[in-house]
Amino acid sequence: MIDWNGLDDKVLKIGLPKGSLQEATLRLLAKAGFHFSVSERSYFPSIDDPDIQAILIRAQEIAKYVEDGIFDIGLTGKDWILENRADVVEVAELTYAKLTMRPVKWVLAVPTESPIKSVQDLQGKRIATEIVNLTKDYLSGHGVSADVEFSWGATEVKAPTLVDAIVEVTETGSSLRANNLRIVEVLLESRTMLIANKMSWQNESKRERIENLNMLLQGAIVAEGKVGLKMNVRQTQLEGLMQQLPAMKQPTVSPLHGGEWVAVETIVEEALVRKLIPNLKRAGAQDIIEYPLNKVIY
Repeated sequence: MIDWNGLDDKVLKIGLPKGSLQEATLRLLAKAGFHFSVSERSYFPSIDDPDIQAILIRAQEIAKYVEDGIFDIGLTGKDWILENRADVVEVAELTYAKLTMRPVKWVLAVPTESPIKSVQDLQGKRIATEIVNLTKDYLSGHGVSADVEFSWGATEVKAPTLVDAIVEVTETGSSLRANNLRIVEVLLESRTMLIANKMSWQNESKRERIENLNMLLQGAIVAEGKVGLKMNVRQTQLEGLMQQLPAMKQPTVSPLHGGEWVAVETIVEEALVRKLIPNLKRAGAQDIIEYPLNKVIY
């Protein structure tokens, strides 16, 4: 049984976000080679590595537990590191979210018909949000005094009945629009961060393992939206094909037995493939194979 009340030199303890980021995080970890299995009603994912132990917990809480040494490392948003004033090592930025690979934004939003046009109009108003500290910092920076209350959820429905404005997180803005809210200002852009406890980071063995994990996670992120292409082409048509073929550096060309044909392999953006493959076919490519990627390590 792992002791979660202190750091352990042998076991790397990881705090993973439960909730909206959970599925995207576990999928990214799987692409990086870390396959966690989560049973229903359990907060302790299993993994086939005796030197790794994880707990699923709200992203809002992870930074403080990492700071306190309950976790060696954690994945949480930059917003929650700042909101909790957590003193941790920010190992790396991991740009992924529950719907997109873009950062999320914390925005000041008001009902569509509200007269509020800027942060200055919030003087003396009431605001609901989960990021109370950051919202107060933002208002203070603009010389505005307002009543900021913590929201336990369903923040979008509180304006205008309960509050004048909200500060809420969004990826696409669709939920805000669905609740007849408009964005006034952006307070903060936030990405998921890999963070480490300071003592764990100073431990040579753990630091190497954390850096290895980061390398694989970054490789999995780079691979998102990319695919591999393989094809065969006659030597006489190779130069014409190469003019059509993008690559990370240069395509790999290998001779096939007999000398008349070569095999060509490259990595491309998946969004290009639907237009690229017909052009490659017309340029003489045959036996074209498209395959997914898990990791691309630069």
